[in-house]
Amino acid sequence: MEFQHVLVVGAGQMGSGIAQVVAASGRRVSLHDSSPGATERAFETMRVSLEKLAAKGGADPDETLARVSAVKELVAADLMIEAVHEEISAKEAVFRAADRTLGERAILASNTSSIPIAALAEMTSRPDRVIGMHFFNPVPVLALVEVIRSVETSDETAGAILGLARELGKEPVEVRDGPGFVANRILMPYLNEAVYALQAGIAEPEAIDTVARLGFGHPMGPLALADMIGLDTCVAIMHVLARGLGDEKYAPCPLLQEHVAAGRLGRKSGRGFYSYG
Repeated sequence: MEFQHVLVVGAGQMGSGIAQVVAASGRRVSLHDSSPGATERAFETMRVSLEKLAAKGGADPDETLARVSAVKELVAADLMIEAVHEEISAKEAVFRAADRTLGERAILASNTSSIPIAALAEMTSRPDRVIGMHFFNPVPVLALVEVIRSVETSDETAGAILGLARELGKEPVEVRDGPGFVANRILMPYLNEAVYALQAGIAEPEAIDTVARLGFGHPMGPLALADMIGLDTCVAIMHVLARGLGDEKYAPCPLLQEHVAAGRLGRKSGRGFYSYG
């Protein structure tokens, strides 16, 4: 199966990155986001990223961006990749609309980082053509893509998405459906425990992150990583894990929830566990 035209729904941090890598592979991209100014900001973000890559020998930014078009509503395409915020009702609405708009042979994929794919497939008449395609941030840099199959996802669909991920220069890993999949089932408790350590006054953020970087060999400490992901996104994922797995050990730390309630969401808001200019 060939994907010459890809619809990306959601023009935030992840959606803009996905649109960029798909366009860089030579494919046409339609980018949709109902939030005012979102697609304009996405084009600015993509240009900055592409110019940095061009300085290292990457493709011409103008040539890549010429393949991306902002659209005001969902349009027919060979593949949809949904990348709206991590809220099941928002994602379900996208999948219902996409099922009506895209042709019956089109595949509907979600970049969800925690919500079971089966729940999204139920919103469509084509559960065999629904799949998870979880990219990692920053999308143009990190190679991993979790490819998540529900019990209904066909071999044909899975094979096509695994092949596409490789054509995008990514390393796909096929995983089974379930809350948090593999990455966030492991990552979120780690981030959460770092926040508990901060809440308990064991160490300051810089010290906690230094332990992870120098002691564990991680490129980034857990609190800085949470800021990059978005603290609101972390909380949403943790709630999905706690509900889906029936275990409150996955519930977000009170301090983490306090930061979100105060609008300290991390890099995207200018302040989280650290302050950003």
